[in-house]
Amino acid sequence: MRVTGGAPRPTEDGLIARYFAPLAGPGADGMRDDAATFTPSPGHDLVLTADAVVAGVHYFPDDPPASIARKALGVNLSDIAAKGAVPRGFLLTLALPDDWTEAWLAAFTQGLGEAASASGCALLGGDTVRSGGPALIGVTAFGELPSGTIVRRTEARIGDRLCVSGTVGDGALGLLLRRDPAWAAVLDGPMRAHLADRYLHPRPRLALAPLLRRFARAAMDVSDGLAGDLAKMLGGGRSALIDVPSVPLSAAAAAALGADPGLIAPILTGGDDYEILCAVPPDTLDAFLSDATRTGIPVTPIGTVTAGEDPPAFALADGTRHVFAAGSFSHF
Repeated sequence: MRVTGGAPRPTEDGLIARYFAPLAGPGADGMRDDAATFTPSPGHDLVLTADAVVAGVHYFPDDPPASIARKALGVNLSDIAAKGAVPRGFLLTLALPDDWTEAWLAAFTQGLGEAASASGCALLGGDTVRSGGPALIGVTAFGELPSGTIVRRTEARIGDRLCVSGTVGDGALGLLLRRDPAWAAVLDGPMRAHLADRYLHPRPRLALAPLLRRFARAAMDVSDGLAGDLAKMLGGGRSALIDVPSVPLSAAAAAALGADPGLIAPILTGGDDYEILCAVPPDTLDAFLSDATRTGIPVTPIGTVTAGEDPPAFALADGTRHVFAAGSFSHF
């Protein structure tokens, strides 16, 4: 790792020793080298993913540093889980603004270490530079799974049942809550805290990974909005019909929606859910749901893969069907 530019700072070796070496996993040699070694388990494939979060785009610059770290790692672990893999390690690229402080970095690395330890995904190396602009945190995560068992996102078949883990819309509502909207008046303190936490802290559904390998034909994480991510899963003569009343909502999201029915759009398209969306053959659906219950992660059937070239349709409680033109967050 290097630290370049800006006012005089602690030396590169000092920063590595103080903040990053304590997080190093096997193969990283205590961050004393320019590269790490990584050996997958015998009979396993590697799964690799990379995501970056940028201040002012994916998080607020004044968010707690530990929360920023948890999000940066969590969004990558969510992709690992959706492929049916187990996390093994990650690389970190940290581009810091000119006004960074050691207090911020200390809190960031503490949160990063806690998230890495909880997921069994140790730091293997990376780079730290001056950004010349907003902070950017890039993570490349490594996972593994038995050879040939990766769960792709585009293999759903007509008739498969579509399921989603956890609850949908909390992250998007947590972001909107920062603007103190009128509908927030119906939320009590715990509801507000729940939505705020879901926006700040993704919950990678790692416990579902082995079940996805056993039961799911296709899977992906819901990061950019349920409607848009579902559309990415389909195509090629496949569409879907989603029963909106079946989409699982938290108590906080349900209360907000009751106060403002227009919130159904950000709930279904807003992103930041980091739940698992998967397609399961109907004859194994009950077994999948039963096994998922034992992990402590609820999974809910919300629709069916259908034949057709049209975008996925969302059937509302009144029987009308809606197609969302802007189905997901756009990075550009």
